[in-house]
Amino acid sequence: MTLSGQSTSSGQDVQRASVIINLPNLVRQNPAETFRRVVPKVREVLHVAGADMQLAAAGSFLTVLQDDIVLIQTHTHSILQIVLLNLDHRDTVLSNAWLETLLSAIDALPKETIRQEILSPLVSKAQLSQSVQARLASCRILGKVACKFESPVVKKDLLPLVRSLCQDVEYEVRSCMCRQLENIARGIGLDYTKAAVLPELVELSRDEGSTVRLAAFDTIINLLEMFDSDDRTRVIFPLVKTFCEKCFKADEAVLATLSFQYGKLCHGLSASFTDEQHLWFLEFYKKLCVLGLQHENDHLDIQAYPLELETKYALVRRNCAYNFPAMLLFVDLNHFLTELYPTFSSLCHDPEITVRRTVAEGFHEVVKLLCPNVHFIHKELVVLLQDDSLEVLDALLSHLQEILELATSRGEGPGPESKVNIPDLVPALVAAEQKAATSLRWRVHERLLQRYACLPRVISADQIYFLFLQRMFTIITTNNVLPVQREATRTLCMFLRYNRKQEQRQEIICKVLQELASGRSYWNRLRYLDLCEIAMELFSKDYFCKHFLIQALELVNDPVANVRYKLCHMLPRLRSTIRMPADKHLLQQLEFCVRKLLCREKDKDVVATVRKTVLELDKMDITEPYHKRHERDLLDQKKEKEEALLLEMEQLERQQSEAKLTSEKHSEKKRRDSKTGLSGTKGQSGSTSGVTSSTSSGKEMRKAKLSRSRSLSSQPTTPKMANADKTLKVKDSGNCPATVKNSMVPMNAEEELRSLHFSMAGASSALSPTPSSSSMPVLIRSNTTNTLVDHPHQHQHRSSTLDHRTTNGGKDTQSRKLSIQRKSNSFGMQSGRE
Repeated sequence: MTLSGQSTSSGQDVQRASVIINLPNLVRQNPAETFRRVVPKVREVLHVAGADMQLAAAGSFLTVLQDDIVLIQTHTHSILQIVLLNLDHRDTVLSNAWLETLLSAIDALPKETIRQEILSPLVSKAQLSQSVQARLASCRILGKVACKFESPVVKKDLLPLVRSLCQDVEYEVRSCMCRQLENIARGIGLDYTKAAVLPELVELSRDEGSTVRLAAFDTIINLLEMFDSDDRTRVIFPLVKTFCEKCFKADEAVLATLSFQYGKLCHGLSASFTDEQHLWFLEFYKKLCVLGLQHENDHLDIQAYPLELETKYALVRRNCAYNFPAMLLFVDLNHFLTELYPTFSSLCHDPEITVRRTVAEGFHEVVKLLCPNVHFIHKELVVLLQDDSLEVLDALLSHLQEILELATSRGEGPGPESKVNIPDLVPALVAAEQKAATSLRWRVHERLLQRYACLPRVISADQIYFLFLQRMFTIITTNNVLPVQREATRTLCMFLRYNRKQEQRQEIICKVLQELASGRSYWNRLRYLDLCEIAMELFSKDYFCKHFLIQALELVNDPVANVRYKLCHMLPRLRSTIRMPADKHLLQQLEFCVRKLLCREKDKDVVATVRKTVLELDKMDITEPYHKRHERDLLDQKKEKEEALLLEMEQLERQQSEAKLTSEKHSEKKRRDSKTGLSGTKGQSGSTSGVTSSTSSGKEMRKAKLSRSRSLSSQPTTPKMANADKTLKVKDSGNCPATVKNSMVPMNAEEELRSLHFSMAGASSALSPTPSSSSMPVLIRSNTTNTLVDHPHQHQHRSSTLDHRTTNGGKDTQSRKLSIQRKSNSFGMQSGRE
């Protein structure tokens, strides 16, 4: 019998809760019957309902009051009566829930309803005879309804209640009403704020309760724009100054809030400050930044305080670090080095991790504000990158790309040539990556590698090549976290994409194909396919096909099914990079791979994927809309133009360096000639005996030169044999790197070929909408190199043949251009014969 009674009671509670939760739907379907039959029952049940049902009813009534239904407005009175009745609930949690319902509903209620249903009972609830909970609710309701009425209504009906609650005997009520004075001031306007609200704030700022003083301080800061300059100078500044001094000396509990609002306070009052007042607030901020610290041996250490006090002081310094950008606006930027730099440096070296982390979070704001003088904080950037805590590095990563680009920029344009070299920046970046790699927080490592993709715009290509590139390969091949490996792969592709040195690009591609595409581990070969996916996004179709596609298709013969499975998924994307009819042979090779998979594949998952892929390949040219294909082609043309531009920049830099080297040699030769001319004039002005002795010594020197030239080789050589040997040497060096080949080529011929290449490339790009394949960086460079090397071979062969037919005194012009040393040797041999 008891069990059945409990079961019945439990069933009724479930039914009641269901009705209350679905009350908004019932009102929408049949408002008249719901208000006549259901709402009264809900009102009766709420007297004995539990907390869950009370909270559900508060939410349902709020939805009903906010619903935009005309019929509900006629029944607002019954709903508001239920809400106001439950405001006095003994459970604080439930009473606050009903209060939040009422405050949210005020925005949707008309003014007349608020005046009749809410303001009328509010007068009685604000009296001292009511409970503290009721008076606290009255304070919040007054602050909410103040913005709904005009200024005269607020001044007449609400201000008397506001004054009485500001003078309440309980400090909780005074503090609550003080925080609502901001809404009251905005409700009555500027004219009445100075006369009615400001005196109350001044009185509350001198209250005996610290929470009341703190509420007054926050309200004053939030209302600074509503006070004129005279009020700020005569009333606000002395008030705030007294408050700060009192907090600093005896009220540490308020210091945390004061330090948090300090930047907003100084920024809001800066226009009304005199020089003396400005200096006072700046010095007070400096004191807050080192609160609880002491200097020992040029280092900041924490003083011996109780643990609770140390925690408060650390919070104050953290808030100061948060407000540093605002204080930077408060101080003239020209005085940063003398006024705020020591403070900023101390915050970057603070013993507390939370302080340094807050500095790192706002470092990009400081960099943007200091942009012309950003070199002042280069040292602090390196310090934060080398911080012992990974939390500081993690906070710096959010805007690391922006920080590095601004910190290293001269303002002369993009590219590493217009960048400032920051001492120790590159070692700090390397150390930061190693620290993140050795930690267990792989997400920080992943974010760091993602930010390092901006390094081509920050540091030189050589620094990236020698310090970061091998590290990316190591991460790709040895790291155990897949997201980190993929991010390192993307960063590696970015390094390759923006590298402007052909030799380095070729070596990177060769290393990718050797260590990834042909790697012994199937894991590395999977990473090569990941790299291909990224390369298809970054590079043009032509560049991808010439350097990555064939090796990807060769993985169809991979012994591991996982590699073949991933390759099958990528086949449609690989097909989209092939352009017809220029790449017909690549399309045939891709189709051959598909046929091989269909005929020979034994793994069931790979077979199923291949069949789906074949259907997708058949539908690619049919189902794809024209506008998408056109957009993709335009994007590919843009990539090709960027790659051609990088090639032109590389060749221009090479020509500039060669011209600089030539000018230096020419100037050095002029200096040597001038010295020789001076010595010759001195010799001519000598005596006759000096001339005779110099003549005899000259004969002896010629004899010595002849003997030395003959002693250089064990057997006598003829010019034609020397030319033949040199021709063979040049031919044997055909397998040397491109740099060696270019160094052996005459400069004039190389410049003529480069100018011819650019004129042909410009003509082809002007005639065809799609840039030709000759505009790709690596292939152009290799073709140019081969052209420059083949010509010397041919000339040398011809010169050696002519030398056999003619006399020993004849010299070919091309052989004389090969090297200056060859000229001197031939001249010595001719003089010997004479």
